[in-house]
Amino acid sequence: MKNIAVIGSGTMGNGIAHVFAQNGYNVALVDISEKALEKAIATITKNLDRQLAKERISEDDKSNTLANITTYTDTAEGVKDADLVVEAATENKELKFKIFKNLDELAPANAILASNTSSISITELAAQTGRPEKVIGMHFMNPVPVMKLVEIINGYSTSKEVTKTIDQLSKDIGKVPAMANDYPGFIANRILMPMINEAIWTLHEGVGGVEEIDTVMKLGMAHPMGPLQLADFIGLDVCYAILNVLYDGFGNPKYAPCPLLVNMVNAGKKGVKSGEGFYSWGHGTKDLIVSDSFK
Repeated sequence: MKNIAVIGSGTMGNGIAHVFAQNGYNVALVDISEKALEKAIATITKNLDRQLAKERISEDDKSNTLANITTYTDTAEGVKDADLVVEAATENKELKFKIFKNLDELAPANAILASNTSSISITELAAQTGRPEKVIGMHFMNPVPVMKLVEIINGYSTSKEVTKTIDQLSKDIGKVPAMANDYPGFIANRILMPMINEAIWTLHEGVGGVEEIDTVMKLGMAHPMGPLQLADFIGLDVCYAILNVLYDGFGNPKYAPCPLLVNMVNAGKKGVKSGEGFYSWGHGTKDLIVSDSFK
């Protein structure tokens, strides 16, 4: 396995491309937007410069990593030689279904098709293809170059050989794989999202403020950041979507999104990506400033 195609050049896609390229793989980074691809290469270059400044890589490592990445706006051209295709598009079921149908037609017959989805059923994605045994989940964590975990999700039909291959590949790129089976939320989000949702309920019901809730979880539970700050980083719209997947999948009211989260998403307050969530992110400093809505 030498040729990797990554579909989608956003935050997760460019991070996945970065890690594979840095570990010597030939990477085809595919996006319909040339502008998005240019932004992705600029981001990868910036992140490599950060590694260089910390003396974690050399100038040669940086040059070789960038040389290993080729960008494409034509999916057929980008995946034609792929041994593995990693889909990292927006977390939208209909879009991912369309992509997997397309990839099944365009990618080599022996290529493994993986999704970076954080919540969408691998079994359902596999059902869009004629190779369900070769479809698997590779859920990387953000930021990909830093975070060690890769959650590997087996669909109902994923073959043991494919699972073994992806498990070893994850180790080869310096990640630690954790196996999960295909149920709503897998492992990571089935545990994380109810915690974030409960933190939002705690705020909504006036039990504590934004800073108090995050401080309790950071200092009392040794979490590197509080659940409300983490929700802002993930994207409140993404949290909302994943909670709905859990709610629809299990039919259990404990997974229903808190009304405060629903209102914030409907108001366009999506966290870091929109400049405001539970915290204000447009202030130009590293200090956490609680959004005016919660003062």
